[in-house]
Amino acid sequence: MNITRNNVDALNAVVTVEVSKSDYAEKVEKVLADYRKNAAIPGFRKGAVPMSLIHKQYGKAVLLDEVNKLLQDKLNSYLVEEKLDILGNPLPKVTEDFNWDVEDYKFEFELGLAPEFTVDLAAKNSLVQYKIVADDKMLDDQIARIQQYGKLIAKDTVEEGNDVSGIFANEEKGINNRTTLSLDVFKDKKTAKAFIGKKVGDVVTLKTKGLFDDDHKLMDFLAVGHDDVHGLDIEVTFTIDEVVGHELATLDQELFDKLFGPKVITSVAELKAKIKEDAEKQFAQQADQKFLNDVTEFLIANTKFDLPAQFLKRWIQSAGENPLSAEEAEAEYTKSENGLRYQLIEGKIITENSLQITFDDLKAYTSEVIKKQMAQFGQMDPSDEDVQGIVARVMSNQDEVRRLSEQVMNEKMLNLFKDKVKAKSKEVSYDDFIKAMYGEM
Repeated sequence: MNITRNNVDALNAVVTVEVSKSDYAEKVEKVLADYRKNAAIPGFRKGAVPMSLIHKQYGKAVLLDEVNKLLQDKLNSYLVEEKLDILGNPLPKVTEDFNWDVEDYKFEFELGLAPEFTVDLAAKNSLVQYKIVADDKMLDDQIARIQQYGKLIAKDTVEEGNDVSGIFANEEKGINNRTTLSLDVFKDKKTAKAFIGKKVGDVVTLKTKGLFDDDHKLMDFLAVGHDDVHGLDIEVTFTIDEVVGHELATLDQELFDKLFGPKVITSVAELKAKIKEDAEKQFAQQADQKFLNDVTEFLIANTKFDLPAQFLKRWIQSAGENPLSAEEAEAEYTKSENGLRYQLIEGKIITENSLQITFDDLKAYTSEVIKKQMAQFGQMDPSDEDVQGIVARVMSNQDEVRRLSEQVMNEKMLNLFKDKVKAKSKEVSYDDFIKAMYGEM
């Protein structure tokens, strides 16, 4: 067997594989001999079928199968030995006049070659690495929300900020549903004002059209079907049978202990510091994700190289279970081109910076993920034995290992970008960060 390569250009090559009879004949004869042992052909005893008949019935199919296996094996070995970095898979060049009746064959395969390029992480850029700080307004708002978990007080008269319970009714439509709602649920503030000053037992008449910002809420509050809510324009009555007010929780030791455990927080100043610390940990994850996304987009836009586009489009046409038309392959290529470019860029960064995931890396990362999940369910100090038992179960699942490995590599890439990409650092409030996310700053 002889394999040669012709480099058409820097991104395309054609590999020619020449197969002679001596390469496949022995394997074909062995397979046919096995066929003969088990062949059941009328008029002949099992195992006594003439070899010429076996050749006639099965020879061509066996030949095609064995030559194809030989091709795949030798071609794959050649790509490894030559250290060829290819995109997609080799595409066989189909010739209409190919003749299987000869003894020696010549096959040609098109290759799409990965481009040569450099990645400059230290290149000049306008990237920003945000540090999100929890400002006083955010801390005060969070404390106000905490205080909402105070005492509930039964009241006779509806005031702003109260919740009301009662029955929505409309006899014609068969509506008779008890529910509880806060006054800010209504789309129009005038509707909420209609409740102010009402007492238990009073009846408020409302129109359903435009009552809520989403007509689907009528399904919950009025207990009507999905098909009935769209465009529903009727009057309903709401008979108030309960009014509940909220007494703000006192910022005292009892509340601190309830929220964080005994004596963890002992003052409002410590409460604000704890809220700030927890919030900024969450914000850091969001800022890191934006930075990772921004660097990714920058590298795709500024790392210039060509791709074997025409080859890749032809490969996309035949790569799936169902062949695509040229137009469909063109659309698919356009949609996936940036993803392919970043895969190549990421691979080069990983290689040049020797980024590797060790078993210890994966185990440590998985342990931290599990501890965080356990903390969400109140297990703040799990034993190492319990954690490692869960780690072992998680890491026995190959899909989970693959997913966690991607997260570990993302973390390594992020740390590398923080170290090498010359981005501007900027402290912002969370509100300003959101504006930056949507290009409003």
